[in-house]
Amino acid sequence: MTKSYSMKKRLALSAIAFSSVGVLLAGCSGAGGGAQQADGPVTLTLATVNNPQMKDMEELKGAFEDSHPDITVNFVAMEENDLRDAVTKDVATQGGQYDIVTVGSYEVPIWGQNDWLVDLGPLAEADTAYNVNDLLPPVREALTVDDSLFAVPFYGESSFLMYNKDMFAAAGLEMPTNPTWDEVAGFARTLKSDDVAGICLRGKPGWGELFAPLTTVVQTFGGSWFDEDWNAEVNSPEFTEAVQFYTDLVKDAGEADPVSTGFTECLNLFSQGNAAMWYDATSAAGPIEADGSAVAGKIGYVHAPVKETEESGWLWAWNLAIPKTSNNQDAAWEFVSWATSTEYINLVGTTLGWERVPPGSRTSTYENADYLAAASAFAPITKDIMLGVNPTQPGVNPQPWVGIQYVTVPEFQDLGNQVSQDIADVFAGRDTVENVLNKGQELAQQAGDAQK
Repeated sequence: MTKSYSMKKRLALSAIAFSSVGVLLAGCSGAGGGAQQADGPVTLTLATVNNPQMKDMEELKGAFEDSHPDITVNFVAMEENDLRDAVTKDVATQGGQYDIVTVGSYEVPIWGQNDWLVDLGPLAEADTAYNVNDLLPPVREALTVDDSLFAVPFYGESSFLMYNKDMFAAAGLEMPTNPTWDEVAGFARTLKSDDVAGICLRGKPGWGELFAPLTTVVQTFGGSWFDEDWNAEVNSPEFTEAVQFYTDLVKDAGEADPVSTGFTECLNLFSQGNAAMWYDATSAAGPIEADGSAVAGKIGYVHAPVKETEESGWLWAWNLAIPKTSNNQDAAWEFVSWATSTEYINLVGTTLGWERVPPGSRTSTYENADYLAAASAFAPITKDIMLGVNPTQPGVNPQPWVGIQYVTVPEFQDLGNQVSQDIADVFAGRDTVENVLNKGQELAQQAGDAQK
């Protein structure tokens, strides 16, 4: 967290803000915190997003249960927006439904400061086999506040542009290593056909769905949600130009139903060879290159498109955290430490394939010869981008928070959700970008005023 805004004011508002809207979580468990520990066999409930890497974790949990016969782990997998809503409400109201939650980098510092999560730092430091210092530095830093580690990463990611090399070759096009958004738009409109989208870009409402990619476009176009003094800039010329560019590109050359298209839908479309390009999370590369993908071996990976900045990738991690309300914190840490360990990474590699290893969580992953051989198309660029992005100033102008595709204040999830819902009307042709962002400006200024 930066020191340029009031932590106390932000935290005082956070319980209200988080209990009123849905938030994405990543599961993490730890011992301590004064909660009771169950005697005898334990059943852990883990809430998680239904992304491919989490499905792999559920598939492999039997290996953990075999070595821990007194612990059973039940997965509750949900679509991203549903997970945010369900887990946020449970944690904010101390419902105690989950022992482990999957939570994003945005929520972890705020929830930790609210005393909703177990501090995992002492547990990780005491576990010599865990090697907490191997966690990728920028990801670990995003999960740490005042030396307390409130979650550990299951996988981390930035964003890059993926493109179908066969389609580009057939059209006589060549993708630069560092493309601009103007170049990408030209490629997309050229490659668009009745059967193939020129590009897939998320359009599904939600601060973590639509605004993950769109905020990075806003930043590289020179826009921002707020200036250094927390004055809203949602209807600024730069913000407006970026949203107009994005929505026009999707309507001209994107997928058929953008409002229903998030990460999972774009992954399916692109993996089936029905989109020429996709700008999204670097973690998508593993499933794209896995057995069963129609485009495995046919995809190129380049830096996130830019306009006014040198880089425009985001920084994110899906993490495992343990709510303070869990009565099974010791058992929860046993599973969390296993699922985020080098042991688990090796299990995925040897059992499911090295290209399916959870990326962006540990430095040692990028020193593993087996992983580098299987993921040679995307592993080096993933590491380079993750270490090269700047969460303190991802756009053209300074900002009073740390974060790239999100604003690290509790009010942002409600703000992002509402503006993204209005942008859905732009995709549908029922409203204009100018009108939507004028409404968003008023909402944003309320959130900005709360930080002053």
